[in-house]
Amino acid sequence: MTLIKSISGIRGTIGGAPGDALTPIDIVKFTYAYSAKLRERKPTPNGPRYKVVVGKDARMSGQMVEQLVCGTLIACGIDVVKAGFASTPTTEMAVTFAGADGGIILTASHNPRQWNALKLLNEKGEFLSAAEGQAILDCAESGEFDFAPVDEIGQITEHDFTDEHVDAILGLRTVDVEAISNAHFRVVVDAINSVGAIIMPRLLERLGVECICINSETTGNFAHNPEPLPVNLKELSDTVVREHADLGISVDPDVDRLAFICENGEPFVEEYTLVSVADYLMRRATELAKADEVSVEEEITPYKLVTCSNLSSSRALRDVTEKWGGVYHAAAVGEVNVTTKMHERGALIGGEGNGGVIYPRLHSGRDAMVGTALFLTNLANLGISVSELKKTLPEYHIAKNRIDLSDASLIDRILEGLKKEYASEDINTLDGVKISFEASRSWVHLRKSNTEPIIRVYAEAPTEEEARALAEKIVGFAHSIIG
Repeated sequence: MTLIKSISGIRGTIGGAPGDALTPIDIVKFTYAYSAKLRERKPTPNGPRYKVVVGKDARMSGQMVEQLVCGTLIACGIDVVKAGFASTPTTEMAVTFAGADGGIILTASHNPRQWNALKLLNEKGEFLSAAEGQAILDCAESGEFDFAPVDEIGQITEHDFTDEHVDAILGLRTVDVEAISNAHFRVVVDAINSVGAIIMPRLLERLGVECICINSETTGNFAHNPEPLPVNLKELSDTVVREHADLGISVDPDVDRLAFICENGEPFVEEYTLVSVADYLMRRATELAKADEVSVEEEITPYKLVTCSNLSSSRALRDVTEKWGGVYHAAAVGEVNVTTKMHERGALIGGEGNGGVIYPRLHSGRDAMVGTALFLTNLANLGISVSELKKTLPEYHIAKNRIDLSDASLIDRILEGLKKEYASEDINTLDGVKISFEASRSWVHLRKSNTEPIIRVYAEAPTEEEARALAEKIVGFAHSIIG
């Protein structure tokens, strides 16, 4: 059994002893701590009482966790808006739709069915800062609880925010509903037996797209490993080819990550989800400016021609950004770190190489639905196939490796040794150590795990062979440092 407490929330497997897994006791403690710190963060509620939105994916444990969370919130004197089955981005947007003071998302994202988690939002529908998350962890462990008297117990209401989310996407001027509808796309969606089966077909129908949905029963009994990686998407690839579809769409159980399959059944590769959307948005802005329809600044106001991703994401985003005269910035790994950097730099688009698209004109969170709408707009306007679109983007390959250690104290020794060995190269120490080799357009990023004595190694280069060789070279050098 596993329980992981971090500044971004609490995540664990269902069943077992308190403190060792995600048990009812742990859920109540953590929810209470969120409520207590909510009052400190916002001393005055928006209305008569504080209000929190609660949404869940379709995991088998969802109903149990939802009842515990909602019961604890009203016991703390907080009103609850139950969003029911809702994607992570839908719940994030629901916080602002409902004028709420915060939100809790019940999802373990791409983790297997035995996992669940509580992800915590502020009044903007964004994840809490590191300091706010740590304060909740400290409060939960304090053992001090004080619940509301009977006359102050909160109330529970229910509201489905799915259509409001879809309406907001269709209202974006960068989403061309007419062009998508006229393209008569035929797509296959792998909904992985979760909330994607609810919102993705609804979005695609409104866009005029023919949708074939597989793994569409919202049972939470995932048909395959739910992480949207090529190795897990054979059924989707086969269905795309068999159905003569234009595109395959894969989402994870809470629909914040997005990966595509080309019309020939080949992976578009999740790293290129964000890259392709960013390329479209920046091209659109510059082309409108060249046509004297509007200046680049007017088109993207209040944002800038800036993109952001984390240090472990593909260099391809930087390449397409600079191609259009924009500026790229890197953030530490973690969605909240990326969104913070995006806010600081006024980024037009950003996200993560795992298929996470963040488009702040809609909201500041990874959103597979808006990523799909923007991607289909680009595809419809270009009038080419998905595989042809992939060829227009810079080609890179990422290799992943790891360094297993018997002693966690060796990690810093290895990272310091690598910094000295490659001191002449471009080194970034924002999050671990990233070494960029500009001459070969390659990089390697080493990050230590927070839970076990290992170093994760990510390397990228123009070819798969170069990326793998670079990762292996760095792993070998690391071992030589410690003997």
